[in-house]
Amino acid sequence: MKLYRSLIAMSVTGALVAMSGNAAAAAFALIEQSSGLGNAFAGGAAGAEDATTIFFNPAGMSRLKGNQVTVAGSLIQPSIKFSNTGSTGAALQPFGDNGGDAGSLVLVPNTYLVMEVEPALRFGLSINSPFGLQTQYDPTWVGRFQAINSRIRTVNLNPSFSYEMNDYVSLGIGLSYQHITGDLSNAVNYSAAAGGGLGPNLEGVSSMSGSDSAWGYNFGVLFNVAPDTRIGLSYRSKINYNLNGSVSFSNVPAALQGQAALQNGNVSLPISMPDMASISGFHQLNDKWDVMADASWTGWSVMQQLVVSRANGSVLQSTPENWTNTWRFSLGSTYHYNEQWLARIGVAYDQTPVPAAYLTARIPDNSRTWLTFGGQYKVSDSSKVDFGYAHLFVKDTSIANNQTATGAGDLVGIYSSSINIVTVQYAYNF
Repeated sequence: MKLYRSLIAMSVTGALVAMSGNAAAAAFALIEQSSGLGNAFAGGAAGAEDATTIFFNPAGMSRLKGNQVTVAGSLIQPSIKFSNTGSTGAALQPFGDNGGDAGSLVLVPNTYLVMEVEPALRFGLSINSPFGLQTQYDPTWVGRFQAINSRIRTVNLNPSFSYEMNDYVSLGIGLSYQHITGDLSNAVNYSAAAGGGLGPNLEGVSSMSGSDSAWGYNFGVLFNVAPDTRIGLSYRSKINYNLNGSVSFSNVPAALQGQAALQNGNVSLPISMPDMASISGFHQLNDKWDVMADASWTGWSVMQQLVVSRANGSVLQSTPENWTNTWRFSLGSTYHYNEQWLARIGVAYDQTPVPAAYLTARIPDNSRTWLTFGGQYKVSDSSKVDFGYAHLFVKDTSIANNQTATGAGDLVGIYSSSINIVTVQYAYNF
């Protein structure tokens, strides 16, 4: 039953790579890791203001005095709305609505610790989430046979060290132990699979869950080119997974329960999270103003083709993705109002890696522009609170995803999306 092999593979591969639903950076990266949200994360690899530098450039730990713990949380609220402009419903099934708002409010927490081992050596430890997704369409929408629910979580444990070689150069290196979990679902068209012989309106739901853990690394260098100017370079490696999980089907008609493609069982998918590289600059104009900039590259070309297999090694489907590498550019500025208060502002442009021809209901991604602002209040000599807000303007996305051959219909329309983010962070020195 080629139809069922296609539907199963579409379920598994779609949710694992289509994590753009609530990811704030393009595709499914989450860069909401610090108070730098107010500056649109400009200067991330050079700023080194607090322990969150572990994520952006571990060499920046050399600038911190004593020990510091930082905790933060980002609320991400995407809006993802589909407008039908000519879809063809799945064969022998009700047409369905536009799916509602597929965006879901999520909290992205992170924690960082930096400790001074000796004057030139720092140890750091961070727990964060660099990739993620949570989207939910109405279960009766027109594209339900392509996607209903997608939920992805990653947890990244990142021990690291920095060493201050001299007054001008610091080095940093770290290891990443990253765990990924996923749950997803889409409808299955049993009526079409039976050629109409069982009658119309027979459908069920295909559900999949899976997980894996793997290792990666990161390193960076920080140059103090002048007392008021810093340049940072950083790199974070790709991480290779072999995601293992199980697939199950609901409401399978008795006449189809013997089909091998509809059996509950184990599936696997090799997949890689991309590597990333950044160059950042920070300059203190005077006692009141700082300016910063950043250019970050992400190697999304690792998403070329995904192969889903059963436990017995049989290939369910080989799915082309053909993603491309991307750049993110940002500019920011900070104003020091007095010894207790400062204000931040920033702007960024984030490219999408997904070619228009490969957009699906699970991947309604497009390039986006960030506008951000934030601030900091110094509570005492040992503690401070940061806060930030960002609005992301996402370009309208046209989709024409023809899955009529697999009984899933032809989804044609426009996605209108935007994202709002609020971040609060607390840092304590001890």
